[in-house]
Amino acid sequence: MVIGIAPEKIPEYKKLHATVWPEILQSISDANIRNYSIFLREPENLLFGYWEYVGNDFEADMAKMADLDATKRWWDLCMPCQRPLESRKDGEWWAMMEEVFYHG
Repeated sequence: MVIGIAPEKIPEYKKLHATVWPEILQSISDANIRNYSIFLREPENLLFGYWEYVGNDFEADMAKMADLDATKRWWDLCMPCQRPLESRKDGEWWAMMEEVFYHG
């Protein structure tokens, strides 16, 4: 997945993610997400996110995570830093990407 980031917000975003709250990390694990990484590409100011979902009810797991107070507070801090792509699909914040190559 990919999203833009406001250049002036990059230091704040990095600081937030250097010290992610334990309850956020737990909610990610509880939502059956593993191997979650976010990469920054400058000077284009893009964030690339990658994670693996290992559950069996993606919609329910995402809804449960989104409903947590800690998640809402975390998003209140992170979302103002992000700049969604104009080309994203309706309902997306981060734009999803098609996998075109994998070697395991």
